Amino acid sequence: MKDQTRHTQIRFTAESQKAYSSRNLWSGFLFGVGLVAFIDEAVFHQLLHWHHFYDKSTMDIGLVADGFFHAFSWFATVAGLFMYADLKRRHALWRRRWWGGVLLGVGVFQLYDGIIHHKVMRIHQIRYVENVLVYDLVWNILAVILVIIGAIVIRRSKPSREAEIK
Repeated sequence: MKDQTRHTQIRFTAESQKAYSSRNLWSGFLFGVGLVAFIDEAVFHQLLHWHHFYDKSTMDIGLVADGFFHAFSWFATVAGLFMYADLKRRHALWRRRWWGGVLLGVGVFQLYDGIIHHKVMRIHQIRYVENVLVYDLVWNILAVILVIIGAIVIRRSKPSREAEIK
């Protein structure tokens, strides 16, 4: 006789669905923010040398700011993964909702960076070139697309539609 506990599906009550729905969303969101911040820092700051997190001072200050930014990205990533592991342990992981949170986190961070950091606070630009408009448009349009896709995935993963968790 096979162990049937491995193949058992768990059904949650409406209250637990709501609680786990939020945790899945936040876990994905934190992971998405951390992931895109890490990619931004590694690619645009370190590899391409397009900018530092804070470009309004010396190169040394810019590097220190990059270090803090890098630490933030890893804290967000690790926090999201700890939440993911807890959801998995509780058999409460909703992958679709989690991936929706990841896409939303990536898009929100990128949009915040593109609008607040680049334009409002002016702590750095995407790239220091004569016509930065092309870079700004690509950066922010991609961010909006990711937010929309993330919102659609989250909307389609409502707890009532995905009551069965594996």
